[in-house]
Amino acid sequence: MYREHFGLKEAPFSLAPDPRYLFMSGGHQEALAHLLYGIRNDGGFVLLTGEVGTGKTTVCRCLLEQVPDDTDIAFIINPKMDAGELLATICDELGIPYAYGTTSIKSLVDALNAYLLDTHARGRKTVLIIEEAQNLSADVLEQLRLLTNLETNRRKLLQIIMLGQPELQDKVSRPELRQLAQRITARYHLGPLSRDEVVAYVSHRLSVAGVSRQVFPSPVIKRLFRLSKGTPRLVNLLCDRALLGAYVQGQDRVSASILAQAAREVLGDAREKGFRGKSYRWAAAALLLLLCGAVLFIVSHRHLSRPPLPAVAAERLSPAVVQWPAGQPRSRSRELAFRELFRQWNLVYASRGPACRQAEEQGMRCFTRQGSIQSLRLLNRPAVLRLFDGGGREFYAALTALRGQRATLVVGGETRNVEIRDMALQWTGSFTLLWKAPPDYQGDIRPGSRGPAVRWLAEHLALARGEKGEPVEPATFDEPLVRQVKEFQRTKGLLPDGVAGAETLIHLSNTAEGGTSPFLLRKGDA
Repeated sequence: MYREHFGLKEAPFSLAPDPRYLFMSGGHQEALAHLLYGIRNDGGFVLLTGEVGTGKTTVCRCLLEQVPDDTDIAFIINPKMDAGELLATICDELGIPYAYGTTSIKSLVDALNAYLLDTHARGRKTVLIIEEAQNLSADVLEQLRLLTNLETNRRKLLQIIMLGQPELQDKVSRPELRQLAQRITARYHLGPLSRDEVVAYVSHRLSVAGVSRQVFPSPVIKRLFRLSKGTPRLVNLLCDRALLGAYVQGQDRVSASILAQAAREVLGDAREKGFRGKSYRWAAAALLLLLCGAVLFIVSHRHLSRPPLPAVAAERLSPAVVQWPAGQPRSRSRELAFRELFRQWNLVYASRGPACRQAEEQGMRCFTRQGSIQSLRLLNRPAVLRLFDGGGREFYAALTALRGQRATLVVGGETRNVEIRDMALQWTGSFTLLWKAPPDYQGDIRPGSRGPAVRWLAEHLALARGEKGEPVEPATFDEPLVRQVKEFQRTKGLLPDGVAGAETLIHLSNTAEGGTSPFLLRKGDA
């Protein structure tokens, strides 16, 4: 009803999990990092808990977009079932055949075990994700624990990720489930958004929907934070109802009184003075307006249109430190950011053609992820970041250095030194960095591989240990080399899986390369 009134392309605060509206706060980034660790880890449980509406499903959907190609997912949304039904559902999700109508737990476990052994032999992993896991009974949780006993001599065959409300933590802490609790390899509790994150969240969603001007003034945003307590789902409900209220009243911005009425309708707070039987006042008024308009149209055969709203001076919703420079076309922000990233590596950047393809032609690779400031510190390479300014408008910047608590950004060709905590409030969590791949690199280097990439791996592992990187012949990724890779991964805080993936190779390059390569941090920086 209100989209044309505000110039919106679509409703910005829909509860539908549209990936275009994904907003990764610091907490969401850390939660995603825990889930990604769970997928890369061998066996055990990972727990993600949070109150209703804090964004657990959003994080999970972001996770599913980053699942490696060699991973199969079984996703269970409604776990209110007994052990036999759960096993049958897992088999259905993975396409495992079993006798129709069987309720035999042994038969279902045998079928699942055979499937897991087969996928393991083909170099694939299997992950089970369970939403609303607080609804699992103790018997079903015990059956899940038993599933983690399915293993080979070297690794567990099934990784289980459970998402649920805080009572899930209480449930797995019961004495009768202590064996399950001991197999939890990672836990994370997702909290609400901070006030500054609510500011960025609202700006982000309005921007995606096509409006960059301020619709919620700063005092209203503060009130919104207090009412919602930073819960994204409540923020969406309150903002949606407030926009409807502003439309009905013919206002181009949401006022404090409009938000208060929205809160009474959404939260059902009858204690507000004067609130008696008004739950649907705005919705009814909006429908009445539409009906009146239709009647007038039929009677007069004239098109009635609302006069254009007066322009509203843009007011920053938050103290956005990083702003796009005036006079620079924002459409070039990504190009300018990648141009600076290429300059850091002494590479040639052309205005035409995808940046990552240009990098590959010059012996480099792109590494794109959702992450956190800590992720950037650990990878320690310049990166292109996607940010939003105080008006919710998207732009890109090149991060070239981290010095203590300050970051150096190149924005539209201009260098800015800002506080890391301020930059983090504007950053979406998305980043792309460049790294130099080994010779003949075709992807993750796995045990049993041979060739120049394996030789490079062996030589750089030796350099990382402080030894001379002597040429290795024949270059085979054998068991001793697997042990070396795992040991290196442990020293860098990586999952010690023995597979030389992009992150492992980046860390190896960082350890072995000298002062000619660009780093975010230098020795002595923290």
